[in-house]
Amino acid sequence: MTIEHIPQESPRWLYLHGFASGPESSKGVALARHYARQGIHVERLNLRQPSLERLRLSAMMRTVREAIGGERDRAIILGSSLGGLTACRVAEEDARVCALVLLAPALRAAEHLRRLAGPAGMRRWEETGWQELDDYAEKRKARVDFGFIGDLEAIDARSGGWPDVRVPTLIIHGRQDETVRIDTSRQWARGKRHVRLVEVEDGHELMASLGRIAAEADDFLRPFLAPAGA
Repeated sequence: MTIEHIPQESPRWLYLHGFASGPESSKGVALARHYARQGIHVERLNLRQPSLERLRLSAMMRTVREAIGGERDRAIILGSSLGGLTACRVAEEDARVCALVLLAPALRAAEHLRRLAGPAGMRRWEETGWQELDDYAEKRKARVDFGFIGDLEAIDARSGGWPDVRVPTLIIHGRQDETVRIDTSRQWARGKRHVRLVEVEDGHELMASLGRIAAEADDFLRPFLAPAGA
């Protein structure tokens, strides 16, 4: 699967971090540096919207749509975990998105969160209204309210749980991922000619696969990397 059509104007490049992470995430910084060496600016968005405590996928999606720009602007979106889900949900509704690069995308995120928390943990989250978590960006304990789950499930309900993405998409997912199991990406990618799934021997963070990620993304996005007039 290759990208054949290139927009007339150069697209913006956006990086979307994962759950409880931030714009300074290691993968985001590494990829931004990688593309800066090729003359491309990757804007690392802050998706802690409207805040980490009141996190909402719907607010994250609005932030991405605003970052793309005007109606004639275009974007390539790179997204990790929850950022990957956000990228998918924007792409299915917004024709300005040209292509996606997804790193262990948290498709069906509410289901993964329920599995990780367990029945007792979910009951506590719903009854108290809050779930404690590790804030990787601020290096401290934090919490997120139960409305996050309701917002995720409401958005999933609109499309049967799976994003309806039609643009060229590259997924890189680790076979040892215990947070967002690779079977989710396998199931979503199956039968889609516009989706390429690359499986690596790594976990959810994919930190051991940064070189592979950069190489695969370069190959996938080659038409956007070619010099003007080439």
